[in-house]
Amino acid sequence: MTNTVVIINPAAGSPETSRHWQERVESIVRDCPIRITSHPGEAEALARRAVEEGLARIVAAGGDGTVNHVANGLAGSSAALGLLPLGTVNVFAMEVGLPSNNLELCWEIINGGNVRLVDLPSANGKHFVQLGGVGLDAQVVKETSLAFKRSFGPLSYLISAAQIAARQPPKLFLESENASVSEGSFVLIGNGRLYGGPFPFFKNAVLDDGLFDVVVFKRLGFLEIIKYLQDVVFSSEIRVPEVEYFQTERLRVSSDQDVPLELDGELAGNCPVDFQIQKKALRVLAPPPSS
Repeated sequence: MTNTVVIINPAAGSPETSRHWQERVESIVRDCPIRITSHPGEAEALARRAVEEGLARIVAAGGDGTVNHVANGLAGSSAALGLLPLGTVNVFAMEVGLPSNNLELCWEIINGGNVRLVDLPSANGKHFVQLGGVGLDAQVVKETSLAFKRSFGPLSYLISAAQIAARQPPKLFLESENASVSEGSFVLIGNGRLYGGPFPFFKNAVLDDGLFDVVVFKRLGFLEIIKYLQDVVFSSEIRVPEVEYFQTERLRVSSDQDVPLELDGELAGNCPVDFQIQKKALRVLAPPPSS
């Protein structure tokens, strides 16, 4: 597969874990060239270079953050994004129907060459594939250090969230022709249905409909979030009055305060944020529809 390159991000885990994943990927892809990132953000530059070299398939081996960087590197090109999910959650891989616990099968799917066209959203010009968040979850990402994540894993986010939840939430202003609400304290913007794992938060989301699915918490407290979680996970409708759900092609979120933004689980600046979406602008190597 000379037209393919695998970009692997070993930096996410401990050195032992990194070595394990690297060896695992090498044994699966065999003669396919592998490029290994040495620092955060390098995956984007490696993907851009692969596009310039004329490679047709650029494979992100890592978690959602690695997928985000590689997608940014190949945005605007005709190269296809392949996925070898190595992260803890791999939400985008789940979204496109990949078996996150079977790398061999994922590699077969990449070799199969079936391309699915999906939407490519951006926030202030930076692309993302699955999710954007303004407020609480971005603050959690901001305050959860790498050392903390290595010690506590996914639990680290809950610990940070519990500390942050006691604070006064920010006031966010929303501008969109489709918005059913103009203010909130926490905003989630979905391209696909899933958030944080196999949870279909964005019930009406479709990866190729040219629309964002937006969830706005009007007043943020733990009780509202718990009520909302129950509603969203166990039923098809959001019936909590503190939560609004709408779809739109464009959205601007601003605030008088310093409120962070996360894209695909990575910090990506602060408010104000302009969200835009390019319909079917990203080529993804995915299972054929019948499977």
